[in-house]
Amino acid sequence: MAQRSTPPKPRPGDAVAVLSPSSGLPGLFPAPYELGLRRLQDDFGLRVVEYPASRKMGSTPQERAADLHAAFADPQIAAVFASIGGDDQLTVLRHLDRALLAANPKPFFGYSDNTNLLLTLRNLGMVSYHGGSVMVELGRPGAMHPITAASLRAALFDTGAYELTETSTFTEVNSRWEDPRTFDSEPATDPATGWYWHQGDRVVEGPVWGGSLEILSWLLMAGREIEPADSYAGSVLFLETSEEMPAATEVYRILRSMGERGLLQQFPALLMARPKAWSFEQPLDAEGRVRYRADQREAVLRAFGEYAPDTMIVFDVDLGHTDPQQVIPIGGQARVDGPARRITVTY
Repeated sequence: MAQRSTPPKPRPGDAVAVLSPSSGLPGLFPAPYELGLRRLQDDFGLRVVEYPASRKMGSTPQERAADLHAAFADPQIAAVFASIGGDDQLTVLRHLDRALLAANPKPFFGYSDNTNLLLTLRNLGMVSYHGGSVMVELGRPGAMHPITAASLRAALFDTGAYELTETSTFTEVNSRWEDPRTFDSEPATDPATGWYWHQGDRVVEGPVWGGSLEILSWLLMAGREIEPADSYAGSVLFLETSEEMPAATEVYRILRSMGERGLLQQFPALLMARPKAWSFEQPLDAEGRVRYRADQREAVLRAFGEYAPDTMIVFDVDLGHTDPQQVIPIGGQARVDGPARRITVTY
């Protein structure tokens, strides 16, 4: 199993790039974007450098690839942040200069549609970081969640082991970014039920692979960035679903297809993120949100029961489209300790 290298970490005072490799939503919603930029500067002590397509809606895949090339090639840039996700980063991949990226390794932070880039960088031998978008986590109304801020700071500046936190409260109901009142206070929270362990009777340690389940399904269909199944043997799988809230049936079908390709069988452990169960398009009430999460859990258990019945699974970990959100290193190491009920990642 090939080891990935951890790119050099930035230090306070360094310059970091902020790009929009998926969607130019900063141009439509400047409030959370500029709040996120201020926090990168004021709270994390970094100098922000924006690129031509950072605030441009409708930028071409070539323009977004050019921004990535410029940021990675610039020796003054110490890390790269995605402003937010989107739905067409897949189209950028064909325009990437992979030799340039590989020759200039840097920490990259993003998630959701940025699963495309995270897996590209992993395949080029780099550890990258699933989490920490500028508009959502850094631009959170009121204040960054302390669990989010601690994880992002550790992933950004530190090396070594970091134990993930099991939160007691979480947020999934949002207010609209176009309403200035949204940013007057922090979002309301609900009680969290904690992690749910399935077959948590062992310890698994290995490199992390995965990301957004929907984006993985597109990569599988397009035949991009997915290596032969046995190359993932012994790895820790990480999956999350987005605010588009795929139905449990769709989650099962994607996992079934991964099982048919021999993928699920490679992973002795799965970290399944707490699913986001509310959106403006599907504003479920409290009972509906509980049911949505339960249905998704059953879909995951069904698929793994059919294809990888021995896999240890931890549900409702705060990764991906969650608030709080903890950063997970794609290509980096994770230790999933079932008897101790602990999850540790290496930043």
